[in-house]
Amino acid sequence: MSSDIRTSELKSPVDVAEYLFRRLYEVGVRGVHGVPGDYNLVALDYIPKVGLNWVGNANELNAGYAADGYARVKGISAVVTTFGVGELSLLNAIAGGYSEYVPIVHIVGTPSTLSQRDGMLLHHTLGNGNFEVFADMSKNISCAMAKLTDPHEAATLIDHAIRECWIQSRPVYITLPTDMVQKKVEGERLKTPLDLEYPPNQADKEDYVVDVILKYLHAAKNPIILVDACAQRHRVLDEVHELIEKSNLPTFVAPMGKGAVNETLPNYGGVYAGDGSNQGVRERVESSDLILSIGAIKSDFNTAGFTYRISQLSTIDFHSNYVRVKFSEYPGVRMQGVLRKVVAKMGQLNVQPGPKPSNEIAKKDQTFTHDQAITHDWLWPRIGQWLQPNDIVITETGTANFGIWETKFPAGVSALSQVLWGSIGYSVGACQGAALAAKETGDDRRTILFVGDGSFELTAQELSTMIRQNLHPIIFVICNEGYTIERYIHGMDATYNDISTWKFKDLVSVFGGTEQNSRTWQVRTKTEAEDLFRDEGFKRAERLEFVELYMPKEDAPRALKMTAEASARVNAKQ
Repeated sequence: MSSDIRTSELKSPVDVAEYLFRRLYEVGVRGVHGVPGDYNLVALDYIPKVGLNWVGNANELNAGYAADGYARVKGISAVVTTFGVGELSLLNAIAGGYSEYVPIVHIVGTPSTLSQRDGMLLHHTLGNGNFEVFADMSKNISCAMAKLTDPHEAATLIDHAIRECWIQSRPVYITLPTDMVQKKVEGERLKTPLDLEYPPNQADKEDYVVDVILKYLHAAKNPIILVDACAQRHRVLDEVHELIEKSNLPTFVAPMGKGAVNETLPNYGGVYAGDGSNQGVRERVESSDLILSIGAIKSDFNTAGFTYRISQLSTIDFHSNYVRVKFSEYPGVRMQGVLRKVVAKMGQLNVQPGPKPSNEIAKKDQTFTHDQAITHDWLWPRIGQWLQPNDIVITETGTANFGIWETKFPAGVSALSQVLWGSIGYSVGACQGAALAAKETGDDRRTILFVGDGSFELTAQELSTMIRQNLHPIIFVICNEGYTIERYIHGMDATYNDISTWKFKDLVSVFGGTEQNSRTWQVRTKTEAEDLFRDEGFKRAERLEFVELYMPKEDAPRALKMTAEASARVNAKQ
Protein backbone atom coordinates (compact mmCIF):
# COMPACT_ATOMS: atom_id res chain seq x y z
CA MET A 1 0.00 0.00 0.00
CA SER A 2 2.74 2.45 0.98
CA SER A 3 4.52 1.78 -2.31
CA ASP A 4 1.35 2.61 -4.23
CA ILE A 5 0.93 5.85 -2.29
CA ARG A 6 4.48 6.93 -3.08
CA THR A 7 3.98 6.15 -6.75
CA SER A 8 0.72 8.05 -6.83
CA GLU A 9 2.55 11.12 -5.59
CA LEU A 10 4.76 11.19 -8.70
CA LYS A 11 3.65 13.65 -11.36
CA SER A 12 4.97 11.54 -14.24
CA PRO A 13 5.99 8.04 -13.10
CA VAL A 14 8.63 6.32 -15.22
CA ASP A 15 10.46 3.05 -14.67
CA VAL A 16 14.03 3.26 -13.40
CA ALA A 17 15.43 1.45 -16.45
CA GLU A 18 13.57 3.73 -18.83
CA TYR A 19 14.81 6.79 -16.96
CA LEU A 20 18.40 5.57 -17.18
CA PHE A 21 18.30 4.81 -20.89
CA ARG A 22 16.48 8.05 -21.71
CA ARG A 23 19.23 9.99 -19.96
CA LEU A 24 21.81 8.11 -22.01
CA TYR A 25 19.92 8.97 -25.19
CA GLU A 26 19.88 12.62 -24.08
CA VAL A 27 23.68 12.82 -23.86
CA GLY A 28 24.18 11.33 -27.33
CA VAL A 29 24.33 7.57 -26.88
CA ARG A 30 22.50 5.66 -29.60
CA GLY A 31 24.18 2.23 -29.57
CA VAL A 32 24.48 0.28 -26.30
CA HIS A 33 27.22 -2.34 -26.18
CA GLY A 34 27.29 -5.41 -23.99
CA VAL A 35 26.35 -9.05 -23.48
CA PRO A 36 22.97 -10.25 -22.14
CA GLY A 37 22.70 -12.18 -18.87
CA ASP A 38 19.78 -13.19 -16.70
CA TYR A 39 20.31 -10.31 -14.26
CA ASN A 40 20.05 -7.66 -17.01
CA LEU A 41 17.51 -9.15 -19.44
CA VAL A 42 14.42 -7.23 -18.30
CA ALA A 43 16.41 -3.98 -18.35
CA LEU A 44 17.50 -4.68 -21.93
CA ASP A 45 13.84 -4.66 -23.00
CA TYR A 46 13.82 -0.89 -22.44
CA ILE A 47 16.63 -0.16 -24.89
CA PRO A 48 14.54 -0.18 -28.12
CA LYS A 49 11.63 1.50 -26.31
CA VAL A 50 13.63 4.71 -25.90
CA GLY A 51 15.13 4.68 -29.40
CA LEU A 52 18.45 3.04 -28.58
CA ASN A 53 20.08 0.20 -30.51
CA TRP A 54 21.35 -2.92 -28.76
CA VAL A 55 24.69 -3.78 -30.35
CA GLY A 56 25.40 -7.15 -28.77
CA ASN A 57 29.06 -8.14 -28.67
CA ALA A 58 30.91 -11.43 -28.87
CA ASN A 59 32.12 -11.09 -25.28
CA GLU A 60 32.30 -8.49 -22.53
CA LEU A 61 35.95 -7.55 -23.07
CA ASN A 62 35.27 -6.80 -26.72
CA ALA A 63 32.17 -4.86 -25.68
CA GLY A 64 34.32 -2.70 -23.42
CA TYR A 65 36.86 -2.02 -26.14
CA ALA A 66 34.00 -1.16 -28.51
CA ALA A 67 32.44 1.20 -25.97
CA ASP A 68 35.84 2.88 -25.61
CA GLY A 69 36.15 3.42 -29.37
CA TYR A 70 32.54 4.60 -29.59
CA ALA A 71 33.08 7.15 -26.81
CA ARG A 72 36.22 8.56 -28.41
CA VAL A 73 34.22 9.34 -31.55
CA LYS A 74 30.78 10.13 -30.09
CA GLY A 75 31.75 11.72 -26.76
CA ILE A 76 30.29 9.13 -24.35
CA SER A 77 29.19 5.49 -24.45
CA ALA A 78 27.32 2.82 -22.50
CA VAL A 79 27.94 -0.88 -21.93
CA VAL A 80 25.72 -3.38 -20.09
CA THR A 81 26.93 -6.55 -18.39
CA THR A 82 25.58 -9.04 -15.92
CA PHE A 83 26.67 -9.41 -12.31
CA GLY A 84 29.99 -11.09 -11.50
CA VAL A 85 31.06 -13.11 -14.53
CA GLY A 86 30.05 -10.46 -17.03
CA GLU A 87 31.36 -7.36 -15.30
CA LEU A 88 34.69 -8.97 -14.41
CA SER A 89 35.27 -9.89 -18.05
CA LEU A 90 34.85 -6.20 -18.86
CA LEU A 91 37.18 -4.74 -16.24
CA ASN A 92 40.35 -4.71 -18.36
CA ALA A 93 38.61 -2.46 -20.89
CA ILE A 94 37.15 -0.23 -18.18
CA ALA A 95 40.58 0.14 -16.59
CA GLY A 96 41.87 1.25 -19.99
CA GLY A 97 39.09 3.82 -20.19
CA TYR A 98 39.96 5.12 -16.73
CA SER A 99 43.66 5.25 -17.55
CA GLU A 100 43.11 7.14 -20.80
CA TYR A 101 40.19 9.37 -19.76
CA VAL A 102 37.40 7.78 -21.79
CA PRO A 103 33.76 8.40 -20.62
CA ILE A 104 32.01 5.00 -20.44
CA VAL A 105 28.81 4.32 -18.49
CA HIS A 106 29.05 0.73 -17.20
CA ILE A 107 25.64 -0.67 -16.18
CA VAL A 108 25.57 -3.94 -14.27
CA GLY A 109 22.41 -6.00 -13.88
CA THR A 110 22.56 -7.46 -10.36
CA PRO A 111 20.48 -9.86 -8.24
CA SER A 112 17.47 -8.33 -6.49
CA THR A 113 17.95 -6.23 -3.38
CA LEU A 114 16.03 -8.90 -1.44
CA SER A 115 18.41 -11.66 -2.57
CA GLN A 116 21.39 -9.51 -1.65
CA ARG A 117 19.98 -8.62 1.76
CA ASP A 118 19.40 -12.28 2.56
CA GLY A 119 22.84 -13.34 1.30
CA MET A 120 21.36 -16.00 -0.97
CA LEU A 121 23.69 -18.56 -2.54
CA LEU A 122 23.17 -17.47 -6.17
CA HIS A 123 24.98 -18.26 -9.39
CA HIS A 124 27.64 -15.76 -10.51
CA THR A 125 28.59 -15.16 -6.86
CA LEU A 126 31.58 -16.31 -4.82
CA GLY A 127 29.25 -18.36 -2.68
CA ASN A 128 29.98 -16.37 0.46
CA GLY A 129 27.03 -14.00 0.50
CA ASN A 130 29.18 -10.97 -0.35
CA PHE A 131 27.42 -9.03 -3.11
CA GLU A 132 29.71 -5.99 -2.83
CA VAL A 133 32.97 -7.64 -3.82
CA PHE A 134 32.67 -6.97 -7.56
CA ALA A 135 31.59 -3.37 -7.07
CA ASP A 136 34.61 -2.92 -4.81
CA MET A 137 36.81 -4.14 -7.68
CA SER A 138 35.37 -1.44 -9.94
CA LYS A 139 35.62 1.33 -7.36
CA ASN A 140 39.19 2.36 -8.16
CA ILE A 141 38.62 2.45 -11.92
CA SER A 142 35.39 4.48 -11.82
CA CYS A 143 35.08 8.20 -11.16
CA ALA A 144 31.56 7.73 -9.71
CA MET A 145 29.38 4.84 -8.56
CA ALA A 146 25.58 4.64 -8.44
CA LYS A 147 24.01 1.69 -6.63
CA LEU A 148 20.33 1.87 -7.49
CA THR A 149 18.82 0.19 -4.42
CA ASP A 150 16.24 2.85 -3.49
CA PRO A 151 13.76 4.36 -5.98
CA HIS A 152 13.76 7.62 -4.01
CA GLU A 153 17.45 8.11 -4.81
CA ALA A 154 17.71 6.36 -8.17
CA ALA A 155 17.10 9.30 -10.50
CA THR A 156 19.47 11.56 -8.58
CA LEU A 157 22.19 8.92 -8.59
CA ILE A 158 21.75 8.27 -12.32
CA ASP A 159 21.98 11.96 -13.16
CA HIS A 160 25.05 12.43 -10.98
CA ALA A 161 26.87 9.43 -12.45
CA ILE A 162 26.27 10.42 -16.07
CA ARG A 163 27.29 14.01 -15.38
CA GLU A 164 30.50 12.92 -13.65
CA CYS A 165 31.25 10.56 -16.53
CA TRP A 166 31.02 13.48 -18.94
CA ILE A 167 32.78 16.12 -16.83
CA GLN A 168 35.65 13.93 -15.62
CA SER A 169 35.81 11.97 -18.89
CA ARG A 170 36.18 8.65 -17.11
CA PRO A 171 34.08 5.51 -16.60
CA VAL A 172 31.25 5.31 -14.07
CA TYR A 173 29.66 2.22 -12.53
CA ILE A 174 25.88 1.79 -12.11
CA THR A 175 24.23 -1.26 -10.54
CA LEU A 176 20.65 -2.06 -11.49
CA PRO A 177 19.10 -4.84 -9.34
CA THR A 178 16.41 -6.95 -10.99
CA ASP A 179 13.70 -5.69 -8.60
CA MET A 180 14.61 -2.03 -9.27
CA VAL A 181 14.21 -2.15 -13.06
CA GLN A 182 10.47 -1.41 -12.97
CA LYS A 183 10.35 0.74 -9.84
CA LYS A 184 8.96 4.20 -10.48
CA VAL A 185 10.86 7.49 -10.37
CA GLU A 186 9.84 11.05 -11.21
CA GLY A 187 9.80 11.41 -14.99
CA GLU A 188 9.35 15.18 -14.76
CA ARG A 189 13.08 15.38 -14.16
CA LEU A 190 13.67 14.35 -17.77
CA LYS A 191 12.25 17.68 -18.95
CA THR A 192 15.34 19.35 -17.49
CA PRO A 193 18.48 18.36 -19.43
CA LEU A 194 21.55 17.35 -17.48
CA ASP A 195 23.95 20.21 -16.81
CA LEU A 196 27.08 19.13 -18.68
CA GLU A 197 28.81 22.50 -18.50
CA TYR A 198 32.22 22.61 -16.89
CA PRO A 199 32.23 24.69 -13.71
CA PRO A 200 33.86 28.08 -14.37
CA ASN A 201 37.14 29.02 -12.78
CA GLN A 202 37.24 31.54 -9.95
CA ALA A 203 37.49 34.74 -11.99
CA ASP A 204 40.26 36.57 -10.12
CA LYS A 205 42.35 33.41 -9.81
CA GLU A 206 41.94 32.69 -13.54
CA ASP A 207 42.90 36.26 -14.45
CA TYR A 208 46.02 36.05 -12.29
CA VAL A 209 47.12 32.80 -13.95
CA VAL A 210 46.51 34.29 -17.41
CA ASP A 211 48.65 37.33 -16.55
CA VAL A 212 51.49 35.10 -15.34
CA ILE A 213 51.33 33.04 -18.54
CA LEU A 214 51.29 36.10 -20.76
CA LYS A 215 54.33 37.55 -18.98
CA TYR A 216 56.42 34.52 -19.88
CA LEU A 217 54.85 34.12 -23.32
CA HIS A 218 55.68 37.68 -24.36
CA ALA A 219 59.24 37.32 -23.04
CA ALA A 220 59.89 34.06 -24.90
CA LYS A 221 62.10 34.20 -28.01
CA ASN A 222 61.01 30.92 -29.63
CA PRO A 223 57.93 29.46 -27.93
CA ILE A 224 56.12 26.38 -29.24
CA ILE A 225 52.87 24.49 -28.57
CA LEU A 226 52.79 20.78 -27.68
CA VAL A 227 49.36 19.10 -27.69
CA ASP A 228 48.57 15.76 -26.06
CA ALA A 229 45.66 13.40 -25.40
CA CYS A 230 43.92 15.25 -22.57
CA ALA A 231 43.25 18.16 -24.91
CA GLN A 232 40.98 15.75 -26.77
CA ARG A 233 39.52 13.98 -23.75
CA HIS A 234 38.63 17.20 -21.95
CA ARG A 235 37.16 18.86 -25.03
CA VAL A 236 39.40 21.89 -25.50
CA LEU A 237 40.25 21.40 -29.16
CA ASP A 238 38.33 24.51 -30.23
CA GLU A 239 40.39 26.62 -27.83
CA VAL A 240 43.57 24.84 -28.87
CA HIS A 241 43.01 25.47 -32.57
CA GLU A 242 42.21 29.11 -31.92
CA LEU A 243 45.51 29.41 -30.06
CA ILE A 244 47.42 27.62 -32.84
CA GLU A 245 45.93 29.67 -35.65
CA LYS A 246 46.08 33.10 -33.97
CA SER A 247 49.54 32.71 -32.44
CA ASN A 248 51.09 31.02 -35.50
CA LEU A 249 53.48 29.26 -33.12
CA PRO A 250 55.09 26.01 -34.28
CA THR A 251 52.80 23.25 -33.03
CA PHE A 252 53.60 19.63 -32.28
CA VAL A 253 51.68 16.67 -30.93
CA ALA A 254 52.69 13.84 -28.61
CA PRO A 255 51.89 10.32 -29.88
CA MET A 256 48.73 10.13 -27.74
CA GLY A 257 47.73 13.53 -29.13
CA LYS A 258 47.93 12.39 -32.74
CA GLY A 259 44.81 13.63 -34.52
CA ALA A 260 44.17 16.43 -32.03
CA VAL A 261 45.60 19.08 -34.34
CA ASN A 262 44.80 19.90 -37.96
CA GLU A 263 48.01 18.65 -39.56
CA THR A 264 47.44 20.67 -42.72
CA LEU A 265 48.02 23.95 -40.82
CA PRO A 266 51.20 25.70 -41.98
CA ASN A 267 52.63 25.81 -38.45
CA TYR A 268 52.10 22.10 -37.71
CA GLY A 269 55.52 20.58 -37.06
CA GLY A 270 55.00 16.87 -36.43
CA VAL A 271 55.12 14.32 -33.59
CA TYR A 272 57.38 14.94 -30.61
CA ALA A 273 58.36 11.85 -28.61
CA GLY A 274 61.86 12.54 -27.41
CA ASP A 275 64.39 10.34 -29.19
CA GLY A 276 61.57 8.76 -31.23
CA SER A 277 60.66 12.06 -32.88
CA ASN A 278 60.53 12.71 -36.61
CA GLN A 279 63.53 14.31 -38.24
CA GLY A 280 64.10 17.89 -37.07
CA VAL A 281 61.30 17.81 -34.53
CA ARG A 282 63.36 16.93 -31.48
CA GLU A 283 65.86 19.71 -32.10
CA ARG A 284 63.13 22.32 -32.58
CA VAL A 285 61.12 21.35 -29.51
CA GLU A 286 64.07 20.91 -27.18
CA SER A 287 65.66 24.21 -28.21
CA SER A 288 62.49 26.17 -27.40
CA ASP A 289 62.66 28.53 -24.44
CA LEU A 290 58.93 28.14 -23.66
CA ILE A 291 56.66 25.17 -24.28
CA LEU A 292 52.89 25.51 -23.97
CA SER A 293 52.10 21.90 -23.07
CA ILE A 294 48.38 21.16 -23.35
CA GLY A 295 46.92 17.99 -21.83
CA ALA A 296 50.20 16.09 -21.44
CA ILE A 297 50.41 12.42 -20.40
CA LYS A 298 54.14 11.73 -20.05
CA SER A 299 54.05 7.93 -20.04
CA ASP A 300 56.85 5.66 -21.28
CA PHE A 301 55.41 4.81 -24.70
CA ASN A 302 54.20 8.41 -25.17
CA THR A 303 57.73 9.72 -24.64
CA ALA A 304 59.68 6.97 -26.46
CA GLY A 305 60.94 5.53 -23.19
CA PHE A 306 61.08 8.75 -21.11
CA THR A 307 63.44 10.43 -23.57
CA TYR A 308 61.80 13.87 -23.33
CA ARG A 309 64.45 16.52 -22.83
CA ILE A 310 62.19 19.36 -21.77
CA SER A 311 62.86 21.34 -18.61
CA GLN A 312 59.96 22.22 -16.33
CA LEU A 313 61.59 25.65 -16.09
CA SER A 314 60.62 26.25 -19.72
CA THR A 315 57.17 24.61 -19.60
CA ILE A 316 53.64 25.81 -18.94
CA ASP A 317 51.27 22.85 -18.41
CA PHE A 318 47.53 23.17 -19.09
CA HIS A 319 45.29 20.47 -17.57
CA SER A 320 41.65 19.76 -16.79
CA ASN A 321 41.95 20.68 -13.11
CA TYR A 322 45.12 22.75 -12.76
CA VAL A 323 47.66 24.88 -14.58
CA ARG A 324 51.38 24.70 -13.81
CA VAL A 325 53.63 27.60 -14.80
CA LYS A 326 57.19 26.36 -14.53
CA PHE A 327 57.30 25.15 -10.91
CA SER A 328 54.26 27.09 -9.68
CA GLU A 329 51.03 25.08 -9.65
CA TYR A 330 47.54 26.58 -9.62
CA PRO A 331 45.05 23.89 -8.56
CA GLY A 332 41.40 24.17 -9.47
CA VAL A 333 42.08 26.27 -12.58
CA ARG A 334 40.72 24.51 -15.65
CA MET A 335 42.48 25.03 -18.96
CA GLN A 336 39.39 25.99 -21.03
CA GLY A 337 38.88 29.44 -19.57
CA VAL A 338 42.60 30.12 -19.30
CA LEU A 339 43.23 29.26 -22.96
CA ARG A 340 40.36 31.46 -24.12
CA LYS A 341 41.71 34.47 -22.23
CA VAL A 342 45.30 33.85 -23.31
CA VAL A 343 44.17 33.89 -26.94
CA ALA A 344 42.15 37.07 -26.42
CA LYS A 345 45.01 38.94 -24.75
CA MET A 346 48.23 37.55 -26.21
CA GLY A 347 48.75 39.96 -29.14
CA GLN A 348 51.96 39.66 -31.15
CA LEU A 349 54.42 36.93 -30.19
CA ASN A 350 57.95 36.02 -31.20
CA VAL A 351 57.60 33.27 -33.78
CA GLN A 352 60.48 31.17 -35.08
CA PRO A 353 59.57 28.69 -37.86
CA GLY A 354 59.44 24.96 -37.26
CA PRO A 355 59.85 21.85 -39.42
CA LYS A 356 57.40 21.03 -42.20
CA PRO A 357 56.47 17.34 -42.14
CA SER A 358 55.23 15.63 -45.28
CA ASN A 359 54.26 12.22 -46.58
CA GLU A 360 57.16 12.11 -48.99
CA ILE A 361 58.61 8.62 -49.21
CA ALA A 362 62.37 8.42 -48.72
CA LYS A 363 64.34 8.29 -51.96
CA LYS A 364 65.68 4.83 -51.18
CA ASP A 365 62.10 3.52 -51.11
CA GLN A 366 60.63 5.43 -54.07
CA THR A 367 61.59 2.81 -56.63
CA PHE A 368 61.12 -0.88 -56.09
CA THR A 369 61.05 -4.16 -57.94
CA HIS A 370 57.87 -6.05 -58.78
CA ASP A 371 58.22 -8.47 -55.87
CA GLN A 372 59.78 -6.21 -53.23
CA ALA A 373 58.45 -6.70 -49.69
CA ILE A 374 56.47 -3.99 -47.91
CA THR A 375 58.50 -2.14 -45.27
CA HIS A 376 57.48 0.23 -42.50
CA ASP A 377 59.70 2.99 -43.90
CA TRP A 378 57.66 2.84 -47.12
CA LEU A 379 54.21 1.99 -45.76
CA TRP A 380 53.40 4.79 -43.32
CA PRO A 381 54.17 7.78 -45.59
CA ARG A 382 52.26 5.96 -48.34
CA ILE A 383 49.29 5.58 -45.98
CA GLY A 384 49.42 9.35 -45.45
CA GLN A 385 49.08 9.87 -49.21
CA TRP A 386 46.09 7.49 -49.34
CA LEU A 387 44.13 8.82 -46.34
CA GLN A 388 41.21 11.17 -46.88
CA PRO A 389 39.95 14.13 -44.83
CA ASN A 390 37.84 13.15 -41.79
CA ASP A 391 38.95 9.51 -41.75
CA ILE A 392 38.97 7.70 -38.40
CA VAL A 393 42.27 5.86 -37.98
CA ILE A 394 42.69 3.20 -35.29
CA THR A 395 46.14 1.78 -34.55
CA GLU A 396 46.97 -1.16 -32.32
CA THR A 397 49.63 -0.97 -29.62
CA GLY A 398 52.78 -2.15 -31.40
CA THR A 399 54.05 -1.61 -34.92
CA ALA A 400 50.95 0.28 -36.12
CA ASN A 401 50.89 2.68 -33.20
CA PHE A 402 54.54 3.62 -33.70
CA GLY A 403 54.35 3.58 -37.48
CA ILE A 404 51.54 6.12 -37.62
CA TRP A 405 53.88 8.74 -36.16
CA GLU A 406 55.40 8.90 -39.64
CA THR A 407 52.03 9.63 -41.28
CA LYS A 408 50.91 13.20 -41.84
CA PHE A 409 47.12 13.33 -41.68
CA PRO A 410 44.71 15.23 -43.93
CA ALA A 411 42.37 17.69 -42.19
CA GLY A 412 39.78 16.33 -39.80
CA VAL A 413 41.32 12.89 -39.25
CA SER A 414 40.61 11.34 -35.85
CA ALA A 415 43.21 8.96 -34.42
CA LEU A 416 42.40 6.27 -31.85
CA SER A 417 45.04 4.31 -29.99
CA GLN A 418 45.68 3.02 -26.48
CA VAL A 419 49.24 4.14 -25.86
CA LEU A 420 49.10 4.33 -22.06
CA TRP A 421 47.03 1.27 -21.11
CA GLY A 422 48.29 -0.72 -24.09
CA SER A 423 46.02 -3.77 -23.98
CA ILE A 424 46.73 -5.80 -27.09
CA GLY A 425 43.61 -6.59 -29.08
CA TYR A 426 41.98 -3.32 -28.00
CA SER A 427 41.90 -1.85 -31.49
CA VAL A 428 39.63 -4.50 -33.02
CA GLY A 429 36.81 -3.82 -30.58
CA ALA A 430 37.50 -0.08 -30.74
CA CYS A 431 37.17 -0.27 -34.52
CA GLN A 432 33.67 -1.70 -34.19
CA GLY A 433 32.65 1.03 -31.74
CA ALA A 434 34.18 3.82 -33.80
CA ALA A 435 32.60 2.58 -37.04
CA LEU A 436 29.21 2.38 -35.35
CA ALA A 437 29.56 5.90 -33.95
CA ALA A 438 30.49 7.24 -37.40
CA LYS A 439 27.51 5.45 -38.94
CA GLU A 440 25.14 6.90 -36.36
CA THR A 441 26.27 10.47 -36.95
CA GLY A 442 25.58 10.07 -40.67
CA ASP A 443 28.98 11.43 -41.59
CA ASP A 444 30.63 9.92 -44.64
CA ARG A 445 33.73 8.99 -42.64
CA ARG A 446 35.84 5.94 -43.31
CA THR A 447 36.96 3.89 -40.31
CA ILE A 448 40.40 2.36 -40.87
CA LEU A 449 42.12 -0.15 -38.61
CA PHE A 450 45.78 -1.17 -38.55
CA VAL A 451 46.33 -4.16 -36.28
CA GLY A 452 49.07 -6.77 -35.93
CA ASP A 453 48.34 -10.43 -36.47
CA GLY A 454 49.07 -11.31 -32.83
CA SER A 455 46.76 -8.62 -31.49
CA PHE A 456 44.02 -9.51 -33.93
CA GLU A 457 43.97 -13.10 -32.69
CA LEU A 458 42.97 -11.90 -29.21
CA THR A 459 39.72 -10.18 -30.25
CA ALA A 460 38.97 -11.46 -33.76
CA GLN A 461 35.37 -12.35 -32.84
CA GLU A 462 34.39 -8.68 -32.98
CA LEU A 463 34.62 -8.94 -36.75
CA SER A 464 31.29 -10.77 -36.52
CA THR A 465 29.68 -7.80 -34.74
CA MET A 466 30.88 -5.45 -37.47
CA ILE A 467 29.30 -7.68 -40.10
CA ARG A 468 26.05 -8.09 -38.16
CA GLN A 469 25.77 -4.32 -37.64
CA ASN A 470 26.46 -3.73 -41.37
CA LEU A 471 29.57 -1.66 -40.69
CA HIS A 472 32.13 -0.98 -43.41
CA PRO A 473 35.57 -0.49 -41.85
CA ILE A 474 38.79 -0.99 -43.77
CA ILE A 475 40.88 -3.47 -41.78
CA PHE A 476 44.60 -4.01 -42.36
CA VAL A 477 45.96 -7.04 -40.48
CA ILE A 478 49.75 -6.70 -40.49
CA CYS A 479 50.99 -10.26 -40.87
CA ASN A 480 54.52 -10.40 -39.50
CA GLU A 481 54.51 -13.65 -37.55
CA GLY A 482 53.87 -12.60 -33.99
CA TYR A 483 54.41 -10.02 -31.28
CA THR A 484 56.90 -7.63 -32.85
CA ILE A 485 57.07 -5.08 -30.04
CA GLU A 486 57.72 -7.85 -27.51
CA ARG A 487 60.44 -9.27 -29.78
CA TYR A 488 62.25 -5.95 -29.66
CA ILE A 489 61.86 -5.64 -25.89
CA HIS A 490 63.05 -9.19 -25.21
CA GLY A 491 63.15 -12.51 -27.04
CA MET A 492 63.53 -11.77 -30.75
CA ASP A 493 63.47 -15.48 -31.59
CA ALA A 494 61.71 -16.77 -28.47
CA THR A 495 58.78 -19.10 -29.10
CA TYR A 496 56.59 -17.16 -26.66
CA ASN A 497 56.56 -14.29 -29.15
CA ASP A 498 55.34 -16.57 -31.95
CA ILE A 499 51.68 -17.10 -32.81
CA SER A 500 49.59 -19.62 -34.70
CA THR A 501 49.36 -18.98 -38.42
CA TRP A 502 45.77 -18.13 -39.29
CA LYS A 503 44.08 -17.73 -42.64
CA PHE A 504 42.89 -14.31 -41.53
CA LYS A 505 40.85 -13.26 -44.54
CA ASP A 506 38.87 -16.51 -44.40
CA LEU A 507 37.43 -15.37 -41.06
CA VAL A 508 35.30 -12.81 -42.86
CA SER A 509 33.13 -15.54 -44.37
CA VAL A 510 33.30 -17.62 -41.18
CA PHE A 511 31.77 -14.69 -39.28
CA GLY A 512 29.00 -14.14 -41.82
CA GLY A 513 30.58 -12.02 -44.51
CA THR A 514 29.22 -12.29 -48.05
CA GLU A 515 30.19 -10.86 -51.43
CA GLN A 516 27.54 -8.21 -50.90
CA ASN A 517 28.76 -6.88 -47.54
CA SER A 518 32.50 -7.58 -47.57
CA ARG A 519 35.61 -8.11 -49.63
CA THR A 520 39.02 -9.58 -48.79
CA TRP A 521 42.53 -8.94 -50.07
CA GLN A 522 45.97 -10.46 -49.68
CA VAL A 523 48.88 -8.09 -50.23
CA ARG A 524 52.52 -9.23 -50.07
CA THR A 525 54.50 -6.71 -52.15
CA LYS A 526 54.75 -2.97 -52.63
CA THR A 527 53.36 -3.40 -56.14
CA GLU A 528 50.28 -5.18 -54.84
CA ALA A 529 49.88 -2.52 -52.14
CA GLU A 530 50.05 0.24 -54.75
CA ASP A 531 47.36 -1.51 -56.80
CA LEU A 532 45.20 -1.74 -53.68
CA PHE A 533 45.59 1.91 -52.72
CA ARG A 534 44.62 2.95 -56.25
CA ASP A 535 41.52 0.74 -56.38
CA GLU A 536 38.52 3.12 -56.41
CA GLY A 537 36.12 0.62 -54.90
CA PHE A 538 38.52 -0.05 -52.05
CA LYS A 539 38.86 3.69 -51.41
CA ARG A 540 35.09 4.17 -51.17
CA ALA A 541 34.69 1.41 -48.53
CA GLU A 542 31.07 0.71 -49.39
CA ARG A 543 31.42 -2.66 -47.71
CA LEU A 544 33.79 -4.15 -45.15
CA GLU A 545 37.28 -4.32 -46.68
CA PHE A 546 39.68 -6.80 -45.07
CA VAL A 547 43.36 -6.87 -46.01
CA GLU A 548 46.08 -9.34 -45.09
CA LEU A 549 49.17 -7.13 -45.32
CA TYR A 550 52.40 -9.13 -45.16
CA MET A 551 55.60 -7.57 -43.83
CA PRO A 552 59.00 -9.00 -42.83
CA LYS A 553 59.13 -10.50 -39.35
CA GLU A 554 61.96 -8.34 -38.00
CA ASP A 555 61.02 -5.06 -39.69
CA ALA A 556 59.63 -2.37 -37.39
CA PRO A 557 59.28 1.42 -37.23
CA ARG A 558 62.35 3.23 -35.92
CA ALA A 559 60.40 4.71 -33.02
CA LEU A 560 59.27 1.25 -31.89
CA LYS A 561 62.82 -0.05 -31.84
CA MET A 562 64.03 2.89 -29.76
CA THR A 563 61.11 2.72 -27.33
CA ALA A 564 61.47 -1.04 -26.94
CA GLU A 565 65.15 -0.63 -26.09
CA ALA A 566 64.31 1.98 -23.48
CA SER A 567 61.55 -0.22 -22.05
CA ALA A 568 63.97 -3.14 -21.78
CA ARG A 569 66.42 -0.95 -19.87
CA VAL A 570 63.72 0.17 -17.43
CA ASN A 571 62.56 -3.42 -16.92
CA ALA A 572 66.12 -4.54 -16.20
CA LYS A 573 66.86 -1.91 -13.53
CA GLN A 574 67.68 -3.38 -10.13
